[in-house]
Amino acid sequence: MSGRVLCVVSQGVARVTISHPARFNAMSRAMWRDLRRVFDGLRGDASLSAVVVEGEGAHFCAGGDISEYPAFRFEEASLRHFHEQEVWGGLQAVLDCDAPVIALIRGNCMGAGVEIASACDIRLAADDARFGAPIAKLGFPMAPREAQLVARVMGEATAREMLLAAAVLSAAELKSRGALHQIVPADGLPQTLDRLLANMAPLSPLAARLHKQLFRDLAAGTPMDQLLAGAYDYAGEHEHREGIEAFIGKRAPVFR
Repeated sequence: MSGRVLCVVSQGVARVTISHPARFNAMSRAMWRDLRRVFDGLRGDASLSAVVVEGEGAHFCAGGDISEYPAFRFEEASLRHFHEQEVWGGLQAVLDCDAPVIALIRGNCMGAGVEIASACDIRLAADDARFGAPIAKLGFPMAPREAQLVARVMGEATAREMLLAAAVLSAAELKSRGALHQIVPADGLPQTLDRLLANMAPLSPLAARLHKQLFRDLAAGTPMDQLLAGAYDYAGEHEHREGIEAFIGKRAPVFR
């Protein structure tokens, strides 16, 4: 079995599960394609208040499925296709999701797991989670787009330590560096997630979509004059008017 990426949507929340428990949820090529398919299917769904990405069982994702590597990594063309189309295709689909994406991290979060977590908006971790990308032990570097993403989100110093020294960092270390939003005891992770989802459920899908696009544009270095040119196009949108009218009328807004 090469593993799967599964998705279940309930009450406005999509739960995306990285499922390859026999290999600690290591990402196979098929799973990268699954990740892209799942997130492409979620894109534009205004009924979603959040997407949660988690691993099946005790681990988030232990990296790539190395058992597949001899079949394609030793030829430049197939290696390029793997990283540029399959891996980055999956990560880009996560980045392009209109709804906020939450990484729920337990156990090992290595290599591909760090990349997927970096593509998420909010990272919640159990206090026993471990993070790293010790691929120098395998004789190859992280691909440029993936390294750029990890360095931007985790911090360049942390990315250098992971890639050049094969450092494996605790959740507490990563939280102190600003790469995690919350760490909690493993048995308290579901309750922490439930509270976060309850806070997000009544928020405006329009605001989420526009914020997500703004963050993408800022990460891409889009010039400010281009950002300002369309920054206020939402003026006449229903959710804009509804939110303000609800506040003035002392009632809960209805965005969906």
